[in-house]
Amino acid sequence: MDFPPITLPPVEEIEKQFTLFDYIEGERLPPAVVLPTFVHNPSTGEPIAPQMASSPENIERALQAAQRAYEAGVWANANPEERAALLEKVADHLMGFVPLMAAVESTNTGIVFSTSSFVNAIVWLAFKAAAGVLRKGYALNKAPGPFGEVEIWRKPRGVAVAIVPWNSPAALAAHKVANALAAGCPVILKPSEWAPYSCLLLVEALEAAGLPRGLFQIVHGGASAGEHLVRDKRVRTVSFTGGLQGGQAVAAACALDFKALQLELGGNNAMVVLADAHVERVAEGIVAGLITLNGQWCRALGRLLVHQSLADEVLEAAREKLRQVKAGDALSMQAQLGPLANQAHHGRIVSAIHALQQKGGQLHQTTPMPEGGGYYLPPTLITGVSPAEAMEEIFGPVATVHPFREDEEAVQLANQTPYGLGGYVFSQDEEHALAIARRMTTGGVKINGVSLLELNVDAPRPAWGLSGFGEEGTLETFDLFCGKCVVGVAQR
Repeated sequence: MDFPPITLPPVEEIEKQFTLFDYIEGERLPPAVVLPTFVHNPSTGEPIAPQMASSPENIERALQAAQRAYEAGVWANANPEERAALLEKVADHLMGFVPLMAAVESTNTGIVFSTSSFVNAIVWLAFKAAAGVLRKGYALNKAPGPFGEVEIWRKPRGVAVAIVPWNSPAALAAHKVANALAAGCPVILKPSEWAPYSCLLLVEALEAAGLPRGLFQIVHGGASAGEHLVRDKRVRTVSFTGGLQGGQAVAAACALDFKALQLELGGNNAMVVLADAHVERVAEGIVAGLITLNGQWCRALGRLLVHQSLADEVLEAAREKLRQVKAGDALSMQAQLGPLANQAHHGRIVSAIHALQQKGGQLHQTTPMPEGGGYYLPPTLITGVSPAEAMEEIFGPVATVHPFREDEEAVQLANQTPYGLGGYVFSQDEEHALAIARRMTTGGVKINGVSLLELNVDAPRPAWGLSGFGEEGTLETFDLFCGKCVVGVAQR
């Protein structure tokens, strides 16, 4: 399959996308509530538009439409092959939207266009993958029974809600929405109020593919809009990606009527550098861990645990590579690092850095920053801080550095935070690295590399501890939206 060429769309085409609408039962409706904050272009600091929220009436209308679509049963009872065919049509339409989605997100979130283009390829691939699950017959399995085969059906639970953050909204939305629809569930999407625009491009593709009305809705707003959706008894499944505080609130709401729940809440990920590690490769990994998505990704580097014999050499190599990183406007084809997503988030990270300084931290910042406006922050390594003072995720291009002497100490440091999402181990002895990785209590560990790519596209993406609840993945997210029903003959 040929990938669409990635070229930067004209500015006027990008700006056309900054018109917000609710999407309810096939209608585009203006959100009615003006919020007191603005969406900005973080590369310049200039405002794009005021943040908006859907009215309670529109949210209720979306819930009613989704529930009607579920009760009608036309989509839920459709042949899985039919659902797969429609999802494949959606994917075909979305392929051509990748450059525009990427440019919208770069303008809105500060993620550099080269990275945003790569991430937004996931949008159409997510629909292909969900269709593939159906094509493989996963919705119905059979097992031997006392009188013939026992059928194990995966049936749609009911109305689903997908809530996505601002760091890669369209890709995360596509993964959730595609799997909900594949399972047969109507789905209501709430993007982040900080980055709502790229998700709207899903509408055109779903309409062009012929998705029946009422199966997909979009509403907008902050925590109150999310709470309205999550607490509603008609909603039977919630998939949430975001921060810990929001995830805890969602989990508490879902517990009231035992909704199926998937949470991905980030992590304070450790990179363990063993004594025989290749220093240049480690430095490359540190840079990738700090600048990918401008450090605003769930598996970003948070704590650098380096054998004391290599600590100075690794730090100097990383400082030198970071000195060569090109920071600039997110739409620049030359930029490797863009600004932080918004002013409030920039302020939180600066405050976190200052707090670590007050606890004895020394800052290492070598990347030149652009002059002028924008929410830029140089990638920052912090030495001299006790591991006990570096327990919380910062969610930016910041990592604390901690030397260790023995393997046991490295494992203990890696596992001491309440999070468990990702991790990294560097060593020229793969067996040694694997032995350390297997002892890390986290959802996934990569050896000698840092990237957005999964080790295996079909492998699950688990979350341990405060990093979340449940698993994401090709099959795992599909399963979230399904309840199992076992049917068979017990007696003749």
